[in-house]
Amino acid sequence: MTCCLNPDCQHPQNADDAEFCLSCGTKLIPSLRGRYRVIRPIGQGGFGRTYLAEDDDRLKARCVIKQFSPQLQGTKSLEKAVKLFEQEAVRLYELGEHPQIPALLAYFAHDKRLYLVQQFVEGNTLLQELAQNGVFIEQRIREVLAGILPILKFVHDHQVIHRDITPSNIIRRKFDNKLVLIDFGVAKLLSVEASNQPGTKIGTEGYAPIEQLRSGRAYPASDIYSLGATCLFLMTQVKPEDLYDPLQGRWLWRERLNEKGRTISEPIAQILDKMLKDLVSERYQSADAVMKDLRTALSRPPIGATVSRSRQPAGQPPIAASLSGSAIASQPVSQSQMGQPRVSGTPPSRPPISKPSVSKPPLSSAQKCHCLHTLVGHSRWVTAVAISPNAETIASGGLDDNIKIWNRATGELLRTLTGHNKPINCLSISPNGQILVSGSDDDTIRLWHLADGRLLQSLTGHTRDVNSVVISANGQLLASGSEDRTVRLWKLTTGEALRSFSGLAGMVRSVALSPDGQFLVSGGLDNQIKLWSLKTNAPVRTLPNGHFNSVNGVVITPDGKTLVSASKDKTIKVWDLAKGVVVRTLSGHMDSVNAIDISRDGKLLVSGSSDTTIKLWNLEIGTLIGTLTEHISAVNAVALSGDSSVLVSGSSDSKVKVWQLG
Repeated sequence: MTCCLNPDCQHPQNADDAEFCLSCGTKLIPSLRGRYRVIRPIGQGGFGRTYLAEDDDRLKARCVIKQFSPQLQGTKSLEKAVKLFEQEAVRLYELGEHPQIPALLAYFAHDKRLYLVQQFVEGNTLLQELAQNGVFIEQRIREVLAGILPILKFVHDHQVIHRDITPSNIIRRKFDNKLVLIDFGVAKLLSVEASNQPGTKIGTEGYAPIEQLRSGRAYPASDIYSLGATCLFLMTQVKPEDLYDPLQGRWLWRERLNEKGRTISEPIAQILDKMLKDLVSERYQSADAVMKDLRTALSRPPIGATVSRSRQPAGQPPIAASLSGSAIASQPVSQSQMGQPRVSGTPPSRPPISKPSVSKPPLSSAQKCHCLHTLVGHSRWVTAVAISPNAETIASGGLDDNIKIWNRATGELLRTLTGHNKPINCLSISPNGQILVSGSDDDTIRLWHLADGRLLQSLTGHTRDVNSVVISANGQLLASGSEDRTVRLWKLTTGEALRSFSGLAGMVRSVALSPDGQFLVSGGLDNQIKLWSLKTNAPVRTLPNGHFNSVNGVVITPDGKTLVSASKDKTIKVWDLAKGVVVRTLSGHMDSVNAIDISRDGKLLVSGSSDTTIKLWNLEIGTLIGTLTEHISAVNAVALSGDSSVLVSGSSDSKVKVWQLG
């Protein structure tokens, strides 16, 4: 079939051999630019149509073609429109760098019409999901917010306002279940500038705020309003305009929920109310501001949600696109017997294994990671996790001041350790699996007997929060880093304070010990990474040309040759430790990288981020292997088991997740 490109044609489908449209008489074009074969219309708007097409130059891959037909008079007006169209296309091209925004493939003018070619996203819109599965419970609303807000932050950071966020413009991508924001229209810039009007009313009734409908003005807060209205519709299946009482000047969505015997937790309700304020100045002014309140709200369980510690039933799709499941890319990574390195908030070095090493098959797209358990018990954010050398026991700590000990195989909570009177920031387990070390905001380090939870010793000396603890490969030394801008070295077996490394410009966030016990590495809020000699107690060097924001994690590979660092600047850097130079920079996280861990063979790197994801990297060549996305808030801690078959993660969603790798 050949599709007519006249946007006013009522019956655009024609036979392949037709030269003119049988419906409107327009001359037919077999393929735009000799490349894009239009299949059929899939959408209609005030500025033209959207078509499904095939790209002959990309193995007939499906794509979306958006046609714009501005009503312009004269050559100069058209030239102006084309120029503005190109400027907006450049913006869309930049936005397409985000993995949850369709990529711009091409843009061009043809026969006085303007065309955009974008990536085709296969999946259902949230509107279709609503029709198929019914209203969204609170847990799903939380996940929509957590999935879309980071995208909005990215969009707004690029000085773009979406202007039309609705359930129809959010798609759950089929292949990875992530939410994708679509339909970044060029219409506003074209119509406003080309026709020299003060503003054009853009947006969908009920979802667009009053400033868009009255004057065509839009701000980041306008998109936040539209997202809030989208959530109301998904919860109630009632049009947003029917949920607002203009006489009283207030929303009635809570009453509608009550009528249906449903409710929502107050923290989430308050967030939605603030998103939907009439006055722009009274709304959240940025996606960041919403996310800040959302992280706090996510520390409390949703109303009506059931939480399981077991794996999700087979065949049941995850709920939230940007938060669900795992995706393993095609690049394999070999996982043989592992050596040690550690990072703040993760378990310590593991002891050497005397029996022969047995290599595991490489991770591949055929061997997807999956979540074994979701451990629920913390009442606030989880900020630290550790796993014992034999992978039988998991420890977790968080802002609720508690340390919890879990059975890794069953997910059962074994015991809760109390003693710290402020939040737990870091955990580490000795190579022999007997001692658990914790660091806290109460300025202390505590040593626990892992098997029965007995408090063995409390170490004092730091004068501010202890952010990082790490144990040496031989189990003799303990290093700690603190907000008092010092790193301290202790004898683990006795708790004796050996020495203090001071003179740091910033608070210490992370420490690491070299496998041979020769030097110590620290990273912190001064954006710097420092190396210290354990023999001379003197600084060796400060690594140059590094991160431009706080260093949240440092790890040394088992051979002692490579240092890996994670930063709030959203990057991970791999360093040649002997030369003190960056070998490569790993980019892919959309927010602060909070924690990292490395496998014993030094080939697999795991990173957790405030963008809610965990990423797996082939450290040898710097490629991304896969992304795990079931957490619905920032990932604060990650830890690999000795054979790297198990990964543990802790998040601001107050949950600990246990993953099977491969």
